[in-house]
Amino acid sequence: MKQFKLPDVGEGLTEAEIVSWKVKVGDTVEINDIVVEIETAKSLVELPSPFAGVVSEVLVAEGTTVDVGTPIITVDTGEGAAPAAPEAGAVEQIGTPDAEAAVEPGLIGGPAPGGRTSVLVGYGPRSTSAKRRPRKQQPGPSASAARQAVQTSMMTSPVPLTEPALEEAEHAAPSTTVAGPSAGAARARAKPPVRRLAKDLGVDISTLAATGPDGTVTRDDVRSAASSDSADPAPLPRSRAGDPRERETRVPVKGVRKMTAQAMVASAFTAPHVTEWVTVDVTRTMELVDRLKTDREWREVKVSPLLLVAKALILAVQRNPQVNATWDEANQEIVYKSYVNLGIAAATPRGLVVPNIKDADRMSLLDLAQAMAALTTTAREGRTQPGEMSGGTITITNVGVFGIDSGTPILNPGESAILCFGAVRDMPWVLDGEIAVRKVTQLALSFDHRLIDGELGSRFLADIARVLEDPATALVW
Repeated sequence: MKQFKLPDVGEGLTEAEIVSWKVKVGDTVEINDIVVEIETAKSLVELPSPFAGVVSEVLVAEGTTVDVGTPIITVDTGEGAAPAAPEAGAVEQIGTPDAEAAVEPGLIGGPAPGGRTSVLVGYGPRSTSAKRRPRKQQPGPSASAARQAVQTSMMTSPVPLTEPALEEAEHAAPSTTVAGPSAGAARARAKPPVRRLAKDLGVDISTLAATGPDGTVTRDDVRSAASSDSADPAPLPRSRAGDPRERETRVPVKGVRKMTAQAMVASAFTAPHVTEWVTVDVTRTMELVDRLKTDREWREVKVSPLLLVAKALILAVQRNPQVNATWDEANQEIVYKSYVNLGIAAATPRGLVVPNIKDADRMSLLDLAQAMAALTTTAREGRTQPGEMSGGTITITNVGVFGIDSGTPILNPGESAILCFGAVRDMPWVLDGEIAVRKVTQLALSFDHRLIDGELGSRFLADIARVLEDPATALVW
């Protein structure tokens, strides 16, 4: 018997949530077979089995958050040995009352060097102490009974998907009948994407009449219920006098949102932010976007104004390399970087993530377009890996897709600048002494004033604007 302990999948993570098991008790697994999908503060990760054998125990239920180093599954490898005792310094077993024990995160069972603390991906580790919230205990008469409940009650925790992916996953994913760990009552049968849709629309799936095969709840059932609720006058939330709790909903702060909050507070109160704006006539850029969309070489590639903004930023970095830097507080040094790992802020169902394109400055425009498309798709499906969100040097946030003109973005810790790209609108513009209707947008650049003074920041932003006003400028730079 061998126990597979939750590993540190990168960047000094200290805990993860079990999203879905890919195996059950009695299944035969080979080395590197995917056995479980976990959600960290940074991404969804599929973990392969380090052993070959038969699954004898599933030790942690879906939806449970456990510390790195906690045994999560037992595999009978045929060697006949009893499960190994926890190593010195390992995290306590799930269900142990003392949830405040010290933890040293490990890489596949070993401690991570340096005592790092996880922060939002792309922001790098910080030398601060980690403090985890206590784990909730599942009631049960005994440890063996609790394990048996885990094996018989694999509660589905759906993976965030985009609308097209929901449609595809609904046909592919098996329906599930789940039972609570402490109560054996059956609940509604539904596929994971349907459960996710019900959660997003605020529909109690257990109250729906199932119309799908074998009594499963379908997406149409959920949407019909949501439409009925919205058509009726919305009553006030039911509550007992003097009990405000039923008028409120409390959601634990965890995962990406928790790490984002911590990193943004650290950035806002560490780096002295300065933000500058410029209004730009991007009519020629929009014309180039339209021409690329009709070009045969670009037929299979998504072309958007953001692509040309990214290229303009890269060119401006090459003309002003001092903006591509990091402030090293510990060593009191400024680290200038000769490469551009371009971060693209992406809003996902799990919260804001900032994956980056490695060595974007070495890419052609077509290569950059393909990399951005892959990055965006992966991020929205929640599949971005930790390595894809670390090591960023400069970032773009595109608020224009929400119809917003501009904003004052907060720096990603470890980076010196972030560009905000606003909506492109038809606006009156003075051109050659006459008023004309032009495509106009606003750019806002926030930068760390320790690294970038007003002159450098202004020149950098002006260079970006210059390329977007006339993309032909890139040919002479």
